[in-house]
Amino acid sequence: MNLDLLVEVRDHPRINSKALKRRVEVRHKTKTKPRWFKVADLVMQKVHRYQIENKLSPKWTGPFRVVEALGNNAYKLKTLEGGAIPRMWNAKNLKIYFS
Repeated sequence: MNLDLLVEVRDHPRINSKALKRRVEVRHKTKTKPRWFKVADLVMQKVHRYQIENKLSPKWTGPFRVVEALGNNAYKLKTLEGGAIPRMWNAKNLKIYFS
């Protein structure tokens, strides 16, 4: 009888872990706000930790213009004067600039 129940005992933790992952995914999707930017949008860029001099330093710099949307929430930026920013930026490090 114990051998018959062995399969069910092994499946129980797997089922629980899948249910937990599903609950975490649903919770994450309801709490996060997706960010999408269009080409020519003005955005602010988050300052790196090493660029902050003191607690009163600004946490965001900008504005910058979105030049290209590369997919997977990656964007190429340029300054308003036309100078290119050397790397791509993820949407979690950007926010819309309201002027």
